[in-house]
Amino acid sequence: MTQLTFKRHRRLRQTAVLRKMVQETHLHKEDFIYPIFVQDGENIKNEVSSMPGVFQFSIDRLGEEMDEVVALGIPAVILFGLPAEKDETGSQAYHDHGIVQEATRFIKKNYPNVLVIADTCLCEFTSHGHCGVVSADEKILNDPSLDLLAKTAVSQAEAGADIIAPSNMMDGFVAAIREGLDAAGFEDVPIMSYAVKYASAYYGPFRDAADGAPQFGDRKTYQMDPANRMEAMREATSDIEEGADFLIVKPALAYLDIVRDMRNNYDVPVVAYNVSGEYAMVKAAALNGWIDEKQVVLETLLGMKRAGADLIITYHAKDAIRFMEGK
Repeated sequence: MTQLTFKRHRRLRQTAVLRKMVQETHLHKEDFIYPIFVQDGENIKNEVSSMPGVFQFSIDRLGEEMDEVVALGIPAVILFGLPAEKDETGSQAYHDHGIVQEATRFIKKNYPNVLVIADTCLCEFTSHGHCGVVSADEKILNDPSLDLLAKTAVSQAEAGADIIAPSNMMDGFVAAIREGLDAAGFEDVPIMSYAVKYASAYYGPFRDAADGAPQFGDRKTYQMDPANRMEAMREATSDIEEGADFLIVKPALAYLDIVRDMRNNYDVPVVAYNVSGEYAMVKAAALNGWIDEKQVVLETLLGMKRAGADLIITYHAKDAIRFMEGK
């Protein structure tokens, strides 16, 4: 054995202190964006059956969640709304007193240091559950949808949203929203674009949480084919050219190669969306005692950072911080 020549990489793994000193990738609470579901009504705190630990809140009980967010040091939340009424054009998405707008006002008044990101889409507000205007023959119409999306973004910015996060995947949505925001005097409000959003089976539990499942067909004519990598580059390039300030990759776990592509090719912050199905699988396995939840959650989130994500939208945010801080 003494005549063999080889590298002794294990020298840097001998003790916990040494391993920590040479650790290349780190998680910080500032990396996390926490999704919150707000619902019209009163005294509502409903746990999402497929997402243990995730709740729908009415605004009068939203403070319970926000107190915990602030106590844990989570810097930002992203809001999704469940309106009392839906219609063909999703008018509650852009109503001045829509549920997301009112929740934004509540948070900015009572928790001014928390960054509010508004998800900008129509699917939770339309009676058909699609992310755009639908024709009589059930075709999702791109260009008529852009006006409503821009209108939604402006109303969210007027309510105090710090960042607009459009998730609809219509062609030209960033350009339309940027133009709308600028014309309304919100030149300084950034756009966190769902630039690379795949038509994924991992979204299942989210549709329970946001009551946003399509009533017919699917979303494959506007969300991306999971088989495509180069298409992600085309989508991201278009969004950058149109004025996107952040690029979101959704989902994250099965698309870490795409996260790395975004990091290698663009100089704006990259956001990985650790989606509902990814969360639900970990929770289910942990509840059954099949995995060590703490270790799996932290390893999963660390993998997203290592792949190149600057920020992570994750339902694990509260648990992850407790795990990181030994709470």
